Amino acid sequence: MTSHGKFRSSSGKGSRRSSVKKIVTDPKERQRLVENILKPFILEDSVYDKVCDVMLDNFNKGLGKDTNADARVKMFPTYVRSVPNGTEEGNFLALDLGGTNFRVLLINLNGQEVDMESKIYLIPQHIMLGTGVQLFDHIADCIYKFMKEHKLENKKLPLGFTFSFPCKQLGLAEAHLTTWTKGFKCEGVEGKDIVTLLHDAIKRKGDMHVECLAVINDTVGALMSCAHSDRQCGIGLILGTGTNACYIERLENVELWDADYEEPKQVIINTEWGALGDNGDLDFLITEYDKHVDKHSINAGKQIYEKMISGMYMGEIVRLVLEKLRKNGLLFNGKGSEELSTRGRFYTKYVSEIESDVDESDFKSTKQVFDELNLTDYTDQDCRIALHVCSLVSKRAAYLASAGIATLLNKMERKDVSVAVDGSLYRFHPHFHDLMVEKIQKLIKPGLRFKLMLSHDGSGKGAALVAAVANRLKEEALQKNSED
Repeated sequence: MTSHGKFRSSSGKGSRRSSVKKIVTDPKERQRLVENILKPFILEDSVYDKVCDVMLDNFNKGLGKDTNADARVKMFPTYVRSVPNGTEEGNFLALDLGGTNFRVLLINLNGQEVDMESKIYLIPQHIMLGTGVQLFDHIADCIYKFMKEHKLENKKLPLGFTFSFPCKQLGLAEAHLTTWTKGFKCEGVEGKDIVTLLHDAIKRKGDMHVECLAVINDTVGALMSCAHSDRQCGIGLILGTGTNACYIERLENVELWDADYEEPKQVIINTEWGALGDNGDLDFLITEYDKHVDKHSINAGKQIYEKMISGMYMGEIVRLVLEKLRKNGLLFNGKGSEELSTRGRFYTKYVSEIESDVDESDFKSTKQVFDELNLTDYTDQDCRIALHVCSLVSKRAAYLASAGIATLLNKMERKDVSVAVDGSLYRFHPHFHDLMVEKIQKLIKPGLRFKLMLSHDGSGKGAALVAAVANRLKEEALQKNSED
């Protein structure tokens, strides 16, 4: 048994033994009881098949004219109709706003060559809580400084804007903010078109020739970024703090489409699939731990599918399971710590770190996590159980995300599709990619092929590429009109 420093309890009155059932010492009995507690995370293939059926039904409701109003998965058309074809060239600006920092990027496209320069600017607290005019004037001021620094003052530049807040998109360059999140409360912006507010601020600033041609979210950015080098890319997936996906859909299936039906007869759909299950559709696989996480979240009853997958919640699910095992005398000799009993204190990065322990002879990463959590009474068997808990929770997350991707692949019915994936969960978890490949393979129709590829800087490069494609199509239309 290892001991690393003095035990700290949350009450300061000794250990938490009082809330612990009898310590189980018999190895076989211990294994049986542990497996019984973890059983809800081990799902049959038929359960994932059912998730695919539920997902498809929800996708179709979101796309349907008569069913969209009541649909939980909203399937928003993004108005992005084309992916890059490799002929895009020139200088483009991109803005990436989604938190207290925002980036201005200059992206030079020349065929397959992409050069990027960027600068991060801080948005002070008083501006986050001020007026919309102050916010967009600050953004315009930063764009101006960036352009001056790069000697671009007299250049006419198209701009792509990644705006990571909930919006109702009414056109490629028209997006109305529905509600502020992430600590922003700028008055006079909700319900307004953010492109108009940006253009008004650019006019007030003067001495700039910048036109915003497109507003996108991060899923579209991921897809576009990969599509620049891989023409087969048809799905964008985010697996990070949250989860969402977009894909290319045929216009004939988008009943709410109210724009033109000219070529290409397709549009990228932002599924907003995190809301799957908000109507009880996933109750057949919800565990007591999922219910607990949902109940104590800031949006109880919403984003049910997201809460079983994404990085914001995975660590908390693991913590709840570990605490249940401890209280049942199956872990840490029944002794916990203030950290382990604190909601949100078991970070999702711990899951990746623990699962990186390939050498079970020393459990180096797992023991480091235990030390950070001030756990002092553990054995190698405890390390093994913690690793098993993490692997089951993350495997379920990977398989659920796979069910969503398989549903999209089956719906698209393209023979070859590349899936662009971005987000810290996918990027840093040691097994997520392999688990997804394995499960998608089982869930897709025979004859379909896919590959998962890491998307690089979708919110920057992807935004510029959407603007570049929009610019190319605009110029092609002008040329066609002049020839006619």
